[in-house]
Amino acid sequence: MHQQVIDYGDAVVMPGLIDVHVHLDEPGRTEWEGFYTGTRAAAAGGVTTVVDMPLNNHPTTVSKETLELKLEATKKKLHVDAGFWGGLIPENALNTSILEGLLSAGVLGVKSFMCPSGIDDFPMTTIDHIKEGLPVLAKHRKRLIVHSEIQLNSGHTLELKDNDDPRHYSTYLKTRPPSWEQAAIRELVGVTKDTGNGGPLEGAHVHIVHLSDSSASLDMIKEAKRRGDSISVETCSHYLAFSSEEIKDGDTRFKCSPPIRDASNREKLWEALLEGDIDFLTSDHSPTVPELKLLDEGNFLKAWGGISSLQFDLPITWSYGKKHGVTLEQLSLWWSKRPAEFAGLESKGDIEVGKDADFVVWQPETEFVLDDKYPVFIKNPSISAYMGKKLSGQVLATFVRGNLVFKNGKHAPKACGVPILAK
Repeated sequence: MHQQVIDYGDAVVMPGLIDVHVHLDEPGRTEWEGFYTGTRAAAAGGVTTVVDMPLNNHPTTVSKETLELKLEATKKKLHVDAGFWGGLIPENALNTSILEGLLSAGVLGVKSFMCPSGIDDFPMTTIDHIKEGLPVLAKHRKRLIVHSEIQLNSGHTLELKDNDDPRHYSTYLKTRPPSWEQAAIRELVGVTKDTGNGGPLEGAHVHIVHLSDSSASLDMIKEAKRRGDSISVETCSHYLAFSSEEIKDGDTRFKCSPPIRDASNREKLWEALLEGDIDFLTSDHSPTVPELKLLDEGNFLKAWGGISSLQFDLPITWSYGKKHGVTLEQLSLWWSKRPAEFAGLESKGDIEVGKDADFVVWQPETEFVLDDKYPVFIKNPSISAYMGKKLSGQVLATFVRGNLVFKNGKHAPKACGVPILAK
């Protein structure tokens, strides 16, 4: 058998990245992103597996039938492998046969929102809905991943004064204080106490997505872990890269929820990540169309939220992590090994015999500026908060199951990614 040897010299060869929190918005909203553009962006960034969220596509993925529509939409479009989260909403939380059908159809777990999601066919769940769903999840040994914010007031009205300018990021920050995250996490850790060994919900697992508050929220999660609850938490690259103080008036590319908080909060998130209190990283790649970002108007209260960054997971973490002494091993732990373990992707996350040959080859020292000349493959690059930034860590090549899918700025002509369904 002829074996080809590729010598990448002093470049780093690492397990491909696994981004378990992305919105690819298909079917139904391909003008926002789509499987074709989203997975090409992933491949260009050394991300070899994505797990797609159940909302922002239309219809949302909340039943066996809607998962089948999504699987149909992936055909011949995946440049990397893709798993899928389903959604936990009041309807299937209270009708366990729908939830059972969704779990049996192959989602890796289900996501719920404890505040309005902004998407009409993905209504929020209360802690009571979550309590209804968890025994089913325990039986199937599946994860519940939660957008953990509870709206403690009626949104904008209570916090804002007449002279608060909607073009100031600080105005938006007032409308989603850390107390919203804390309220949700307080309710969740009240339930996760039953998920430990021998508990009535053993087999269920609760995961907090995109943690932004590094104070009381983090303390409650750490305490729940100490007592043996089955709980985990991620934060996102934008919470580690940016701080509220540096966001310019009207620059709605930075709007996301929960919001980007101040610099001291960011440093505490880095500390928690380095100490292992935050389990791994995700992008929460959440695109839309430029019109909905209201870039001209610059109104943070009305603009659609979400940061687009899927292609830049690796260079962002490396560039902003260098001053914290981040090592290649840590990078691989946060972006490959732990996400694979969390999502139950047994053939992913490590370079070892028997696992998929998913690799990223990259040059840590090479710097580049995300300007108009740089090849960006996400659908709407102009809405990414990272455009204009100088980063280091250039991806040279990406392999998915041994197939070279991206090399020196160009993709393989054929999409060879496959859908991953839970057994």
